[in-house]
Amino acid sequence: MSTDTPATDDTDQEVSFAETALKLGGKSDDEARRTGAIDTADDQVEALFAPQYQTVNSPAHAAVWNRGVPVELFQSEATTTPDDIQKVMDDAVAVVQRHRDAGTLLDDNGKIIESVMEDLAATGYWGLLVDKKYGGSGTPFSVFAPFITRMAMVDPTIAGLASVHGCIGAVDPVRTFGTAEQKQHFLPGLADGSRLSAFALTEPAAGSDLTQLRTRAVLDGDSYVVNGEKLFITNVVPGRTIGLVCLIEDRPAVLIVDLPKEENANFQLRKYGIWALKHTYNQGLIFKDLRVPKENLLTPARGDGLTIAYHGLNLGRIALCANAAGTMRIMMASMIPWAKFRVTYGETIARRELVQRRLGQLAGLITACDALTDWCAGLIDRGYRGEMECVIAKIFGSEAQKYAAVELFMKTHGGRSFLHGHLLGDNVHEYLAPCIYEGEGEMLAMGFFKSLVKHHGKTYFEPIGKALAAAGIKKLNPLNLAHAWALKGVIFPYLKWMVGRRLMSTAGSQIPSMPTELARHAEFACTQLQKMAIEVDTTMNKFQLSLADRQCRMAELSGRCQDLITILCTSLYGARQTDEIVRTSADIACQELIQKFTGKRPSNRFYKQVTGLGEAIAEGGFQSIAGLEPDEIMMSYDK
Repeated sequence: MSTDTPATDDTDQEVSFAETALKLGGKSDDEARRTGAIDTADDQVEALFAPQYQTVNSPAHAAVWNRGVPVELFQSEATTTPDDIQKVMDDAVAVVQRHRDAGTLLDDNGKIIESVMEDLAATGYWGLLVDKKYGGSGTPFSVFAPFITRMAMVDPTIAGLASVHGCIGAVDPVRTFGTAEQKQHFLPGLADGSRLSAFALTEPAAGSDLTQLRTRAVLDGDSYVVNGEKLFITNVVPGRTIGLVCLIEDRPAVLIVDLPKEENANFQLRKYGIWALKHTYNQGLIFKDLRVPKENLLTPARGDGLTIAYHGLNLGRIALCANAAGTMRIMMASMIPWAKFRVTYGETIARRELVQRRLGQLAGLITACDALTDWCAGLIDRGYRGEMECVIAKIFGSEAQKYAAVELFMKTHGGRSFLHGHLLGDNVHEYLAPCIYEGEGEMLAMGFFKSLVKHHGKTYFEPIGKALAAAGIKKLNPLNLAHAWALKGVIFPYLKWMVGRRLMSTAGSQIPSMPTELARHAEFACTQLQKMAIEVDTTMNKFQLSLADRQCRMAELSGRCQDLITILCTSLYGARQTDEIVRTSADIACQELIQKFTGKRPSNRFYKQVTGLGEAIAEGGFQSIAGLEPDEIMMSYDK
């Protein structure tokens, strides 16, 4: 985050764009108010960043609306890990490997055993994202994110807990919004692992609609008294430190709460069966007059509790993509020995085109996740907010993992996938659940679209909408002279933009020197991204104030924009790799996304290339899975 030259925060003086649009569109005052509250929170997060790093100047936004795609903003850069941070990471991986090999990773309930958490604390694992002055490592996010991939190859749950603690748990809220006293009080314990953390946002009636919060805190003397319930909170047991989102005087706020060491009359856990997250605790929290010191309230200079909640989610979305890249490597390491063992009609299935294609596709998905992880993490380090970019990483990573699990991993292993003890059978919910974590995919896709159109709508469409409303015109008819007259003072800036963009819809983009095939993919993405501006604008013009109700169209347009950006990032990432297998994997990922975008059928040349890649992978060509130990080939049929 950059706070140099902070933006002017005028959100208290202006009604948000979303609220204005919904009111003009005839929505109820309550719906407009609730949507406006979310929109305002988004504005307040924007105000934390210098103007050049806000969404309107972000790579994804600029790629669509600017003349020419700023290709340099889509290239990830190689990072160097400082020796002290590298030691923490190496020691942490060694701890998990040692416990896994000794069979001491899980307790009798199948959860990560507390001694493992303590051993990780001794390495400095929990303090990777805490500044050095508070006892942490001060790890750049561009170093932390690929390490999540590495840890996920050893144990995805422990990799995920690093994100829960450091990205969406108490670390980011205190580090970003805490006072000097709050940082000194909380961060050393969060760094050394004596305070393991979680973030308590979701409630029984509040998920994607955060305006439905019901948990409240009322100031009483030197304490806030908390009442309410939270649900689906990961890494929460008695004694944890949580960032609690609640209402204080009817406004969202965040209290840093040290949970009691055991359940009592003021604090209980709501336990339930949950198929995903089986190796860590995911529980509900019930508060009944729980007292929290008033000095534990985080008070951001701008905004409120939603501002704090929105800020940390971006880091968690990158970590999710990174975790998917590691988890899919585990799948690949399991597929190869089985494919070499299983014989059908006198031939191992590793020699069959379908299995080779699956291995090639899987390599493409892994490489694209690596590319998005590196790109997004680098943007965070450079000071960008990264809202749109992190959404792309989250959606692609979670959907790639889901596809890999069902279409590639399961179908290669066949019926054995459903045996107790098989990676797929035991972990299918773990593979699918990230589609919901950090925001359900299609809901986030609509959020991406709203971020994409917000500035364009506010600049051109909102003045037109207000003029129509003032004239009592509900549906614009351009041929009606009265309508044209009503818009005489506001229509010309939009007409100038529209005519100029339609006459010259694309401009040249500076593609760096790179292999021919990958350069072709990058050029395709740049050209189509600029064409998206006209299609998005046309959609806004067609539906006008009813656009908010066109969820399917918003999600579809958003998805195509995201795919183009993924193509651009993956092609650029692949071009700077020295490993030919990785470059080919990037090429395959881009080709499949282009086929999806254009609707064209795969060519015979593509099938030859992807199966050739799969054959090379079956022979050990995908170097980043070297050393991964696959599960047993012929599992026991006994329970």
